[in-house]
Amino acid sequence: MDTGLQLYNTLTRKKEIFEPLNAPHVGMYVCGPTVYSDVHLGNCRTFISFDLIFRYLTYSGYKVRYVRNITDAGHLEGDRDEGDDKFAKRAKLEQLEPMEIVQKYTLGFHDVLRMFNTLPPSIEPTATGHIIEQIEMIKEIISNGYAYEANGTVYFDVEKYSKEYNYTILTNRNMEDMLANTRELGGQDEKRGRLDFALWIKAKPETLMRWASPWGEGFPGWHIECSAMSAKYLGEEFDIHGGGMDLAATHHTNEIAQSEACSHKQPAKYWMHTNMLTVNGTRMSKTLGNGFLPEELFKGDHVLLEKGFSPMTVKFFMLQAHYRSTLDFSNEALDASEKGFKRLMNAISLMDKLSVSENSDFEVGPIMDNCVKAMNDDFNSPVVIAELFEAVRMINTVYDGKGTISAAELDKLKKLMKDFVFDIFGLKAEDTSNLELNSVLDMVIELRKTAKENKDYATSDKIRLGLQSMGIQLKDSKEGTTWNKA
Repeated sequence: MDTGLQLYNTLTRKKEIFEPLNAPHVGMYVCGPTVYSDVHLGNCRTFISFDLIFRYLTYSGYKVRYVRNITDAGHLEGDRDEGDDKFAKRAKLEQLEPMEIVQKYTLGFHDVLRMFNTLPPSIEPTATGHIIEQIEMIKEIISNGYAYEANGTVYFDVEKYSKEYNYTILTNRNMEDMLANTRELGGQDEKRGRLDFALWIKAKPETLMRWASPWGEGFPGWHIECSAMSAKYLGEEFDIHGGGMDLAATHHTNEIAQSEACSHKQPAKYWMHTNMLTVNGTRMSKTLGNGFLPEELFKGDHVLLEKGFSPMTVKFFMLQAHYRSTLDFSNEALDASEKGFKRLMNAISLMDKLSVSENSDFEVGPIMDNCVKAMNDDFNSPVVIAELFEAVRMINTVYDGKGTISAAELDKLKKLMKDFVFDIFGLKAEDTSNLELNSVLDMVIELRKTAKENKDYATSDKIRLGLQSMGIQLKDSKEGTTWNKA
């Protein structure tokens, strides 16, 4: 099966023709969320990007098994097997059981992705549901000589592995530089080498999440979870492994090492990574205080946001950037996407109102061909959107009576919009009442601002209290006034 699809492979650092191992079947594994807190926008971008890829592969005739895991154990705060378990720490903070934390944030994750209208994966395995598989994989790695046990914890021997395999094949980093940039082992450290990482971690007396193993009670390391679950559901070798680019240097590098140490096979043929998010040109992060959650973005409930933006506007905004390029959030860019999305959906709603003619001033075939060509070029959604707006121009021209379209071309136009806007991009029409409410409230807030500037505090308070009685809460700050539904 040849669809002409090319995708960028992080492993080879170039675009390659997509040739599945067992066409038309495709196995795709994407690293899912660590469910100890609300899902952040960087994660959402990754899952929206791979939803696009999943949808397009399916549209192209492939039978895709899409596996996206839930990390619900074993993720420590530090990348060097130090710090508290993220679930236990959050559980203590919220005075809940760790699995209550897992349930709470897994449900929240699913709610957000439903708002973005992403398709569920074929399989969504959890780390805690596959402890046996992880233990068996660790036993095999030890048996093959690439891991060792020390006081109940099992470590992967990176130095031993590196003598036979290329540990930095995914990132092309220099091993000497990595060693130089990794702090020396302390006298109490059980690891043999600086780069060694834990496959199984011995439980401390206070550890809440623990399982029996051949090495005593403990819990799995973060990296082994994905290696075990991808092998179980997709085999020792599969087609696509995806995730955010932040996972490549450590998590995905260690996944490759574990899989090769176990089966002597490179697990995935193609490795795909989404790029990071920035806000007004600065990298989005919790520590800088410029990171906002999806819910905050939808409600406009953040000091950096002038107003809220609907889930489809945000999704459309994300699709306007290629998945491998940096995506910069700003009020101006989101405003432009909101206008663009409205224009697209308005045009689609006009298609059933168009009058058809014997002759047509427009040909839809070239636009369809260009959209397929763009998607086959490493899923280039921005180019597809540019082509769709050429179709929008056609629709508006015919609707305004300045051009003609035949019944056959109108059918092609409808198919184009169905295939790319709804089936491949996963966009959908939204309830416009919220969008209208945004416009009305913007005007009311501006009137209140004018009243305050004129020292007409009675009118200002009347507006605030009146909105409050209707369930609309205003929040004043030095950046301006925002609102949310109380």
